[in-house]
Amino acid sequence: MFLPQNILEEKLRRILAEDLGQGDITTALVVPAKSIAEAHVIAKETGVAAGMEEAEVLLKSVGLNVEMLVSDGDAIKKKQVLMKISGNARVLISVERTLLNIVSRMSGIATTTRKLIHKLARAKLKTKVACTRKTAPGLLYFDKKAVMIGGGDTHRLHLDDLVLLKDNHIAVVGDVGKAVKKAKENASFCKKIEVEASTVEEALSAAKAGADIIMFDNFSPEQIRRGISILKKKGFLGKVLLEASGGITEDNILGYASTGVDLVSLGEITDSIKTLDITLEVTKISK
Repeated sequence: MFLPQNILEEKLRRILAEDLGQGDITTALVVPAKSIAEAHVIAKETGVAAGMEEAEVLLKSVGLNVEMLVSDGDAIKKKQVLMKISGNARVLISVERTLLNIVSRMSGIATTTRKLIHKLARAKLKTKVACTRKTAPGLLYFDKKAVMIGGGDTHRLHLDDLVLLKDNHIAVVGDVGKAVKKAKENASFCKKIEVEASTVEEALSAAKAGADIIMFDNFSPEQIRRGISILKKKGFLGKVLLEASGGITEDNILGYASTGVDLVSLGEITDSIKTLDITLEVTKISK
């Protein structure tokens, strides 16, 4: 994922403005206006670095100097210095929490994603790991990018990326076959069509109607195996991409990935994240 620097900077400035309000009154009251500070951003636990590009853009946009010591995707260790910052002490302290929120959240998501991928690799499974659209409002770009940095699939970024027929679409139209047919008649040739199937019968109907991707939604691993077996008997296996989603966690991901699906998608990667513990420590002050 890539955004032109001015657009990324605008996104980051909006996040910073939300935190600043009318200004950091504590810092303004006690920190001399012309004081210069140096600081280190330090990892307090092992993980995967993410948000490094965002950190650099944010810090430079407010006039601070930054020396990046790691890059997005790097494995980082406890007590490792990720970046060195210098500049006006008031600005540095005022931007601290926004900086850490972004880096900690993105690194946490990237770390979780890579952990899941390594778990599947150790089990010798080639199933892809994807996230969902369960991201924090306003942070979709950052959450999805963090998944990508961790080695996962972003799935669709926006509603215009993919035709994804969910249960409510199907309920309104009447049935899966009609919904797929209508989508195929009206969608651009470059848009794939995915169907969220709630039963094995719906999965088969979606395949017959010409869907490109079938999502086994809230199936158990045993139900998915049955669905795949039926698709194979009907000659559809290998002709449609198969996804498992709903109720998948770090604890049960191997059971779902071993069914034969091409990918598993987990909402918990981005909606129940554990941020990576990262801190900022002022190392020098010049008044």
